[in-house]
Amino acid sequence: MIYITGDTHGDFSRIEKFCDEYSTTQADTMIILGDAGINYNLNERDIELKEELAQLPITLFCVHGNHEERPYLIDSYEEKIWNEELAYFEEKYPNILFAADGEIYDFEGKKSIVIGGAYSVDKHYRLRGNMPWLESDLTLIAGILKN
Repeated sequence: MIYITGDTHGDFSRIEKFCDEYSTTQADTMIILGDAGINYNLNERDIELKEELAQLPITLFCVHGNHEERPYLIDSYEEKIWNEELAYFEEKYPNILFAADGEIYDFEGKKSIVIGGAYSVDKHYRLRGNMPWLESDLTLIAGILKN
């Protein structure tokens, strides 16, 4: 079964409740649109979150948001074909997948193109607030503007 939800910002408590209530399995997929918060800190905190999420009885398919490092820029991620298209994953966490922008995935016979979240232009606001700033936010904006 395919399920869809919005941003989690690193808080997966509602996903955990959902899995319990609906007795999901890793054959089920939860599509997370936007900021999942899984690659937000790029430190031990992210690893702890991934360890917890790896225990969930569901496959998480994440479409990156605007304040999360792109998995293709993180050395521990690998590519694989999933639902007929390219996806990113880490071997230690096979139920946590990230979409590749522009791919057209097949979800139980329904095709969906993936285009990740808005790219952030709030660098100074984030830095003043002591929040992480990912250089890929700015790089991708520049790439979009050039094309």
